[in-house]
Amino acid sequence: MVRGDNAWSLQSVLDRRGLGPVAGVDEAGRGACAGPLVVAACILRPGDAARLPELTDSKLLTAAARERVYDRVLARAVDYAIVVIPTEEVDALGVHAVNVEGMRRAVSAMRTPPGYVLTDGFGVPGMPAPSLAVIKGDRVVACIAAASVLAKVTRDRIMTGLHDEHPGYGFDVHKGYSTSEHVEALTANGPSAVHRWSFVNVAAAGVAHGRRAPHRVVLSAAALEVASAPLRAVEDGLGKNGRSAARSRGGARIS
Repeated sequence: MVRGDNAWSLQSVLDRRGLGPVAGVDEAGRGACAGPLVVAACILRPGDAARLPELTDSKLLTAAARERVYDRVLARAVDYAIVVIPTEEVDALGVHAVNVEGMRRAVSAMRTPPGYVLTDGFGVPGMPAPSLAVIKGDRVVACIAAASVLAKVTRDRIMTGLHDEHPGYGFDVHKGYSTSEHVEALTANGPSAVHRWSFVNVAAAGVAHGRRAPHRVVLSAAALEVASAPLRAVEDGLGKNGRSAARSRGGARIS
């Protein structure tokens, strides 16, 4: 790991050594129990720090600031790609599996092939270029921060639109994460068409309302660990890999 004084240091080192262009990759919505997973890849111009003064981890920005940075990144980026992975795919394969695949898809979707790829937090095998995982990458690497903003703003806009279709859950406020308000609405109303049945709170709410998963589901490791008798009522809708998920990293194992 090469550490520097600012979020542009690692990209600058790679560029100077002829390993650019450098792409950053990040996601939004991994921990949400409703809505899609969104993954973005972004290549920034070397030396563009002064033109992106607000750029940082999307979670550290206000909604208004994220919108400003989003527009600025779109205007200044060398290239970018955004991949939206629907709820059905998250449930069928597991959130970690689709996250990894989404990162590969986002990098491959850019018109500019990167010379190096930086990912947030964990390594991603099968990238089309050499890659490096950076701990807290969305805070310490500018191109990963840019990808986090693109993914977050895109997903927030999708969730606001889903609020219009499913107004009883407050998606425009919590964006599908398990806040107390969301849990209360989920308990009262049961799962909507965009909830993730691979999350234990959604599966339990579905059972309580006498509903079955509308598509194939692989339960997460966390869901399997706390699964109780009522949850076994939905097992007919699980994928064959549901039981092996508890032995895999990230909640799903695809065989």
